Amino acid sequence: MNVRMDNVGIVVEDLGPVIEFFRDLGLEFEGRTMVEGPWAGRVTGLGDQRVEIAMMRTPDGHGRLELSRFLSPAVVADHRAAPVNALGYLRVMFEVDDLDGTLERLRTHGTELVSTEVVRFEDAYRLCYVRGPEGVLVGLAQSLAD
Repeated sequence: MNVRMDNVGIVVEDLGPVIEFFRDLGLEFEGRTMVEGPWAGRVTGLGDQRVEIAMMRTPDGHGRLELSRFLSPAVVADHRAAPVNALGYLRVMFEVDDLDGTLERLRTHGTELVSTEVVRFEDAYRLCYVRGPEGVLVGLAQSLAD
């Protein structure tokens, strides 16, 4: 069996600031488009829908984020303030080369640590969760190997 994860989806209100946040994290912008019509609604179960999407790709080409802004139907729930132990999909995590430098770049987007500190997991990683634009929860990890 061959399975490959294609992307993780995040629904936002305003694509622009979130695109810039993920660009500063190091993802590459692939493009923006409108996904609409009955065919799309048959996939999602939402009926006739209009969704503006932006695709972001990790530099290694193995992972992608699909950022979606629903024009119709309207968004029905908001999970952005959910704590990290909430049920369901919650966050996406990225490994970065320089955690401190990454945090510094992301602060220009209003990014804040979820905790008060970056923590060390044994001799393997430095880790933290941050909330970016619109409260998007992102995990960041820096390997301590080498």
